[in-house]
Amino acid sequence: MTFSLTVSDEVRALAPGFTHVAIEAHGLVNGPSNEASSALLDDAARRLAVRLDGRAPHEDPHMAAWREIYTAFGSKPSRTRNSAEALAKRALSAAGLPRINLLVDVYNAISVARLIPVGGEDIDRIRGGMRLVRATGDEEFVTAAGGEEVVEHPDAGEVVWRDEQGVTCRRWNWRQGPRTRLTEETVSGIFLLESLAPMPVAEVEAAGAELAELLEKFSPGARIEVHAADPVRD
Repeated sequence: MTFSLTVSDEVRALAPGFTHVAIEAHGLVNGPSNEASSALLDDAARRLAVRLDGRAPHEDPHMAAWREIYTAFGSKPSRTRNSAEALAKRALSAAGLPRINLLVDVYNAISVARLIPVGGEDIDRIRGGMRLVRATGDEEFVTAAGGEEVVEHPDAGEVVWRDEQGVTCRRWNWRQGPRTRLTEETVSGIFLLESLAPMPVAEVEAAGAELAELLEKFSPGARIEVHAADPVRD
């Protein structure tokens, strides 16, 4: 992997059942959402409904595990849901899933269908490697509110993804900052699928393989490298 991605010892101690699959992709072609990406999202919503079989998203064992972890680092999971639960809730609502752009639609579809938090970052907008750490509270998280740039600070002890410039995603996988998000100009991306026990490692690896196949379909000729789950759970 040419891109550096590390998980701190403090986070591993907090969540020993955590594992992730990373997909590094170069030569991507992005663009506005289209019929193909919209159909993918519709299919993901159908797959989700079958998976839940009438349950609410938070009743799924994997989503319940994420709620426990959020509580452990001081966040209220009913107010700040992990990205997969939040998307699943939207998928089951009358509004349905948002259409953002091709790359975001693709990884959102995998997240919803598989109930796995999935994120995508523009490698060219990241400063240095990415690290999953527990925040001190002094880090800067640049976001937008009311059309204007706003600087926030994570809570002390909060789990965040960050690079050398600042926080890229708050509360583990709750809110991504606009600086590193995938835009229609993105050509290189890192996609991260995150799971906790009791989800089997094989399941998150299968989700990663499905995402890689879709990236190849939507960006023919892209150079895509899948990095297996780390650390491996029993």
